[in-house]
Amino acid sequence: MSDVRVLFVDVYVLRPASAHWEILVLRRGPHGRCPGAWETIHGHILEGEAPVDAALRELGEETGLAPERLYNVSRVETFYLHARDTVALIPVFCAFVRAAALVRLSAEHVAAEWLSPDAAAARFAWPRERRALADALELFGSGGAGSLEDVLRAR
Repeated sequence: MSDVRVLFVDVYVLRPASAHWEILVLRRGPHGRCPGAWETIHGHILEGEAPVDAALRELGEETGLAPERLYNVSRVETFYLHARDTVALIPVFCAFVRAAALVRLSAEHVAAEWLSPDAAAARFAWPRERRALADALELFGSGGAGSLEDVLRAR
């Protein structure tokens, strides 16, 4: 029987630009999984770690960024790890950073770009990233969660 576990988090990073939001996309390096793919932040949840804490840790480790606000996107992605016969559940978060935020890449990435929402969606390797980004922009495109703030604001 397949195992089902909360194993990873995804974090979409947005910063204000003149006419819209810019979305951070990261290019994976040549060593590791999915070499050359453009993705959002993906990371493992450590033993005993809450998904919110994993999202904050992964954001810092992969980019050096600290969010001004962190939101639950009210999505849980799934991914089947066939080698482990495990269905991974992936809570999705949206982090807002300052307009002047500078990215410090980790060793797993070779490039970072801030793109318009449409350009980011086109660049993402995974279809689920495009869907999650669309949800994040629909929920938080005004800069906050409005009447859902009390439920979706994680930090």
